[in-house]
Order: sequence, then structure tokens, then C-alpha cells
Amino acid sequence: MAEKKKNSKRDSSFGLIIYKKTAGDVVFDALNIVFFTVFMILCVFPFYYLFINTISNNDMVNRGMVTFFPRGFHLNNYLALLNVNGLGRSFTVTIMRTIIGTALMVGVSGFAGYIVTKQHMWKRKIWYRMIIITMYFNAGLIPWYLNMMMLGLTNSFMAYIIPGVVAPYNIILVKTYVESISPELEESALLDGATTMQVFTHIIWPLSKPILATIAIFGAVGNWNSFQDSLLLMNNDAGLYTLQHRLYIYLNQTTDLGSTMDSAMADRIASGTLSNRIIKYTISMVTVIPILLVYPFMQRYFVKGIMLGAVKG
Repeated sequence: MAEKKKNSKRDSSFGLIIYKKTAGDVVFDALNIVFFTVFMILCVFPFYYLFINTISNNDMVNRGMVTFFPRGFHLNNYLALLNVNGLGRSFTVTIMRTIIGTALMVGVSGFAGYIVTKQHMWKRKIWYRMIIITMYFNAGLIPWYLNMMMLGLTNSFMAYIIPGVVAPYNIILVKTYVESISPELEESALLDGATTMQVFTHIIWPLSKPILATIAIFGAVGNWNSFQDSLLLMNNDAGLYTLQHRLYIYLNQTTDLGSTMDSAMADRIASGTLSNRIIKYTISMVTVIPILLVYPFMQRYFVKGIMLGAVKG
């Protein structure tokens, strides 16, 4: 304590105590910077490596000459993907699934999270426990598939939407957040004659934007990256394959990709100007770039939404 006082002084202008860093503090900060810089590079470099290989000269890429910097810049590989059969359709299906599925999940999670905070809700504890128990117990893959088949959700776009509308974990997050909002706001609105729905739409919903943005990120990333439901449920309708499912097919093919492309693109592969590896790199980047572009804009809401309501006094 004495050493801490010795290394600190008071700023007379603002009345603040300025702590002077010791040699140990400087070393600790330096190690932190080095560690997280290396960690960031390890996380970013795989995406960077894919990207520079998709915009570099294809012949150099095939010979393994592109490692750290792009060589022979061009965007022809991305333009060539327009000729891959079914890719545009899969891209559209994935975008529609992400938008519709995320919007419905956020709306239902927001309202359900608010409703289960109301003490006067009929059988509130039972309904809440029924939602939570699904996080820990499920029937398994085969009963799930049979259930989806009996509901007529195989080879149907609604199979991407309906199962994800109720998200127990997101409901818990919203419930915890709503409980941190001052109850006086809702009480005053009820005294003025507002209904429960009006309180939710005019007070709770606007104040819950941070947590709603947080669960929106969860939902968008989950819908964008999901392919198992497409793999299992869309056996007879290739037009409903998601982008990740299409990528999964391409990445696991051991034969020529010519069967999935038109004649012009197949000729380019045969001539050596476009290889299977370059196609896989480019498709991988196309599936990753959209979600990478969205996340930075939502990050501030993500951090705020997770922290607010997590600790209650």
C-alpha cells in the first residue's frame, strides 16, 4: 500500500489520482500486447491466406508461390463463381433463411423473455421450466428427423425457420436483461392505461436493443453457418441447399468439379487456368465474407448486451 502511494500523485486540476507505472507494470503490459497481437494474427491469417490466394495469379497459386502477399491481382475467380451451377440459388436461400429466421427468433425471444418475468403470468414457472429443459434434454437425431418428416418439413424451406424460432438460451438472456430494467417505468405506463403489449413495444423493446442485437448476432451466425439440417432434410430438393451445404459438397468432392459447372468453366479447369483448389478457396471466402462484414458493426451491442443484466445488485 505504501509503495502504491509512493508511485502515485494527485492531479490538482481535476482531483484525480494518477498512478505511475512500475517496471513490472510495463513488462506486464508489453507481454499482454505481444500475446494478443500473436493471437490476433493466428486468428486472422487463415482468412487472409484464403483471400490473397483468390485474388492472385492462378498459376502462381497452383505452384504455391503465394504465401504472405497477393501476386498478380485480379477478381476473375469471384466472377467465375457465377457459372457454378446452384451456387446463386444456395446463396439466396441462405440469405433468406438468415434474415427471416433471425427476425422471428429475435421477436419471439424478446416477447417470451419479457412475459416470463411477469409474476401474474398463468403457470409462469411451469412454462419457463419447459423451455429451459429443452437445453439439456433432447430425443436424439433419429427421432428429430422422424418428427420433422411427420410434420412435413422435409424438402421445405420452413424447416430452416420453424425449429429455430424458440431459442431457450436467448430467452434466458432477454429475461435477465428485462429484470434489470427499472419496474417503475412499466408501472407508470400501466397506470396511464397501457396494455401489456403496448408496454412491451413502447418501453421494453426500445430499452432492450443491446440484448436484442446480441441474440440477433447469435441467430444470424447460427443460421448462416448451419448445414446439417440442409444435409439431412433436403435430400430430394437441391434447390433448397444452403450455401454451407453447397460448400460442404464441393470441399468433399474427390473428383473433378466439372459436373457442377457449365461448359465454359469446365474448359478453364481443363486448360489449367482454374484449379479445384482455387475454386474451393474462393467459395470459402464467399461464405465467410458476409458474416465478417456484419459482425464489426454489431460488436458494440454484443459486448454491452452480454454485460448489462449479467450482474444484478
